[in-house]
Amino acid sequence: MAQDLSFVEQMKSKVGLELEPRVYEIEKGMIQRFARAIGDTNPLWQDEDYARKGPYAGIIAPPTFILTTGFEQIEQLLTSNASGAVLHGSTEIECYHPVKPGDAIAVAVKIASVRERQGGQTGAMAFIAFDITYTNQRREMVARCRQMVIAS
Repeated sequence: MAQDLSFVEQMKSKVGLELEPRVYEIEKGMIQRFARAIGDTNPLWQDEDYARKGPYAGIIAPPTFILTTGFEQIEQLLTSNASGAVLHGSTEIECYHPVKPGDAIAVAVKIASVRERQGGQTGAMAFIAFDITYTNQRREMVARCRQMVIAS
């Protein structure tokens, strides 16, 4: 349990820390594979001819696609908790602009808060909230997200 407490304290000391933004180049195949993987057959995500006639003049990504970019930054930050488990707690997302092939999406991750709870058999648990912003090459905010993870 001492390691759990030191991990929680370590995470608490990083509240407000913004990780170095990373840029992800979006390509059509990524979008199409994602749509197939989640079983979404909307032709806006997969059919170039259909999508070209639509309001975006081409393929766009499903709104949840954006969540596939940047999460490894959170995973890397949590690797110091190697002895415990990390679980997904929740995801809240607001989307503002569609993501298209050719976009360069900058992902900025910030540690928003850390709450500690004592678990029965698991000992200390940390509820860690991450605020993530996604910005395209035109400096438009594409989406904003809050991810909650539970580490024990």
